[in-house]
Amino acid sequence: MSGTKRPAVFHQIDVTRAIRGALASGLPVSRTEILPDGRIVVFHEQPSAVPNNPFDQWRQSHAR
Repeated sequence: MSGTKRPAVFHQIDVTRAIRGALASGLPVSRTEILPDGRIVVFHEQPSAVPNNPFDQWRQSHAR
């Protein structure tokens, strides 16, 4: 390897945006990985199967 530094393939703001997006959609983030090609992968826990608001309760009871 030469003494030159490789530029970052990703930026901190990109990771922050990915995590904030997952949280805003109601997915609890369990971990984040940054792949060598620069892809950011956000892993989340399974959302609760119990609906937590009236609309979700209605939608689940009327699912086809």
